Amino acid sequence: MLFTASDGTMLLKYDWTCVFHRRSGNRKETLHNETKGKQSTHTDLFTLHSISMEEDEPMDTAGPSTMRKAGKKKKKKNKDPQNREVENGDDESGPPAVFIPGQEDIGEDEELVVDESAYVMLHEATTGDPCLSFEVLRDGLGDNRERFPLTAYVIGGSQSEMGHLNCIMLMKMFNMHKTQKEETKKDEGDEDDDDSTDEDEDDDNEGSTTGKQPKLHQTAIKHNGCVNRIKTTAINDRVISASWSENGTVYLYDVGSHIKLLDNSDTSMFEVSTVPPLFAFEGHQIEGYALAWSRFDRGCLLSGDCNKNIFKWQPTESSWQVDSRPFVGHSASVEDIKWSPKESNVFMTCSVDKSLRVWDARCNPSKACKLVANEAHLRDINVIDWSEFEPLVISGGDDGVIKIWDLRRFSVSIWDVAVERDDAGASGDDEPDIPSQLLFMHMGQKDIKEVHWHPQIPGLIISTAQSGFNVFRTISV
Repeated sequence: MLFTASDGTMLLKYDWTCVFHRRSGNRKETLHNETKGKQSTHTDLFTLHSISMEEDEPMDTAGPSTMRKAGKKKKKKNKDPQNREVENGDDESGPPAVFIPGQEDIGEDEELVVDESAYVMLHEATTGDPCLSFEVLRDGLGDNRERFPLTAYVIGGSQSEMGHLNCIMLMKMFNMHKTQKEETKKDEGDEDDDDSTDEDEDDDNEGSTTGKQPKLHQTAIKHNGCVNRIKTTAINDRVISASWSENGTVYLYDVGSHIKLLDNSDTSMFEVSTVPPLFAFEGHQIEGYALAWSRFDRGCLLSGDCNKNIFKWQPTESSWQVDSRPFVGHSASVEDIKWSPKESNVFMTCSVDKSLRVWDARCNPSKACKLVANEAHLRDINVIDWSEFEPLVISGGDDGVIKIWDLRRFSVSIWDVAVERDDAGASGDDEPDIPSQLLFMHMGQKDIKEVHWHPQIPGLIISTAQSGFNVFRTISV
């Protein structure tokens, strides 16, 4: 699972271990929307980059010189061994210092630059208005795929300052190649092999600027109000999205036909659709953020609002029916809901009231809460998730703490300490003071909101923030 800290830094949690890495970076290649010369309502909704593209034309890239992403810290001016002042980048005598957030400040004569060895792949996509909630859609391209270039389908919701311009965005990010520079190890006795390797590298480099730029196809559905949260499910051959609106309404849309449009190279078809929702529920009467589709009972949905209420939706033959009796237990805003991956009628919630609750959906809503951990965090609890393999859940709050809970001893929080520092290999003062479980820290985005693993591409991570999307795969996972 992935979490974001209150300062916008993204923390990677892998195999129940919260992890950081002390390096981050590689060049970013920007995914541009391909709409030049094709007038449509789509371009009215999205603030596109100033450089637009013809259909399937390679995208512009932001190279290392324009990239400013957390990782290594360089002084703008350094001194070489002869005490001569040199410009940043001219001194090759040693590596720049590693920057660790929270342990040091950036001086006036310093700047953060990327470490080009820390990412196997790193790309950036922008959509104009921020997209602060999204999901990675499953596709028919196969599971456990690692061969480049990569393709990902994403659904998200915009947060435009002008409410009437908000929409549900569907994106196809494709032609995403590795961005990490390959290092070739040379032995003196293998000159022939070196020559052939160099020739291959030259061929790769020759095509690196033509045909390898990432691309983005995009289509949209008009949405009433900012999208606070969006979740999807598959029901038979349909893909249904549920979206929380800032106006206090939860909408359901069939987005399957729009996903198919993403594979069409004619972007003139990518206009903003004004189709009505399949269903809309106004019973919350206030906005909210919590949404969860059941994986066992297809079409069953839970929605939680800022007024502590949780409603259960049940599909009918042609629509949905929402129980008018909310689940009662929390005393403040419900921030997240997750169904159990093992029990079809069990779900968990977290709240601004600092509690975690486990519910039985079969019971009367007023008596459905079966387990409670009060004061589970010192401040608001924003996110929770279940382990697929053990009776464990994980929670993250505004107190900056991530906790793992054993449901067999619900009042006890635990940490996975399987990863321990190798004392024999420690280098004393040169070893930074960070927890041994922390493997990677991704920075450079402004105010990160959501982060997701790709369910079919091992190690691929997509994050969204005020500044847009990052799509990357690190050397650590």
